[in-house]
Amino acid sequence: MYKFIILILVVWRLFLNIVSLLARNIIPQRMGFLGPSVWANFDGVHYLSIAKRSYVQYEQAFFPLYPWLIKRLSLLLDNNLLLSSFLISYLSFFISLVLFFKLVELDFNKKVAKRTLLFLLMFPTSFFFISVYTESLFLALILGSFYAARKKKWWLAGILGGLASATKLTGIILLLALIIEWMEQSKKKRLIKKLSWFILIPSGLLFYMFYLWKSVKDPLFFFHAQPAFGANRSGGKLILFYQVIWRYIKIFFTVPIQNYDFWIAVLEFIVTILFLYLAIISYFKVRKSYGLFSILIIILPTLTGTFSSMPRYVLPAFSIFILLGSLKLGKISYLIYGFFVIFLALLTGLFVQGWWVA
Repeated sequence: MYKFIILILVVWRLFLNIVSLLARNIIPQRMGFLGPSVWANFDGVHYLSIAKRSYVQYEQAFFPLYPWLIKRLSLLLDNNLLLSSFLISYLSFFISLVLFFKLVELDFNKKVAKRTLLFLLMFPTSFFFISVYTESLFLALILGSFYAARKKKWWLAGILGGLASATKLTGIILLLALIIEWMEQSKKKRLIKKLSWFILIPSGLLFYMFYLWKSVKDPLFFFHAQPAFGANRSGGKLILFYQVIWRYIKIFFTVPIQNYDFWIAVLEFIVTILFLYLAIISYFKVRKSYGLFSILIIILPTLTGTFSSMPRYVLPAFSIFILLGSLKLGKISYLIYGFFVIFLALLTGLFVQGWWVA
């Protein structure tokens, strides 16, 4: 397992490096959202800023655990925040792959586990796992929580769930997903006492809300600050899924096809609809708790009124990658791999050159 994971990680990272170098000569650089590294563009700038000087206006939209860890680790690294952030992302992603492999092995064989990891690594936005973003840390906590639950270590599942909800708002979805997991396991054995550990899952979110209440007098400021970062997000009311679909249909008929934003909207729309469909299938074909988590992690961000960033937000919807890895696709799987790799190269090149992709 470890040899396989290390091998695919090295090949994958080398591929991303080559793409990054080629992009400098092929794709024009877009100024405005560049970070101190090509892997720290856009949100990476904010996470490093929070780690350096804590929150400033509207940065409360970003949850605290990742920048807090960056700050703590940097104290051991001569205050090198960038190096600290990369070490956290790289280590978290390696742990994620190990946990993912073991989690898949609980229900499938090693071949399925290997294919699942390949689909994840080749997915077009997988480069976010080694960027200054929360994706790798969040995935490690999510998979760790599920794996602990499968091993009936409910106390550990609760603790990791609490850390997940301090990393991203969508970590709170673990509460519902693990209750479903508990119900599945309780058919064979009474586990009522273990359910008490689930109160730890919202703790990360609640602590952050308490901090916001003390600092800015608004415990929901992480939501109310959303409009400050564009993408026409709502910070005052929830927008239903069908309303977001209608908004995108209007975009397709009003934004010129040669406009970059048109194609980003197409990408966001296709990824959201396709992955939601696959997540629903995974609920029945993979495991109910995994499928429910994936469904809700796709639906929740859309309540702000947009599919913006969905090509990145679907990365923790891990049941979909298990579904793809478990299907006997034959030669079709190679076509999917090829399609993923082409778009991985394209989106990576755009991101490192300062173009918004997710």
